[in-house]
Amino acid sequence: MIKPDFQAMSQKELHRYVLDHRDDQDAFHTFVDKLHEEGNWVEMPAVESEEELEQYPDFMARLRKGTEQPDA
Repeated sequence: MIKPDFQAMSQKELHRYVLDHRDDQDAFHTFVDKLHEEGNWVEMPAVESEEELEQYPDFMARLRKGTEQPDA
């Protein structure tokens, strides 16, 4: 079996591939490397309630954006 070029895939494409091929360690490691390279996450301390989340508007905005339905 010929594996796809994981480096050429977008983060979203690679995420989808990893979910479909959970035993593919090479794909998983490449995905994690891409996450670190792109650094598009919001760091924040652990929270204990949903109300505390509202103190982090950047995180909530990304969370809401991530739950929107992708364009078809």
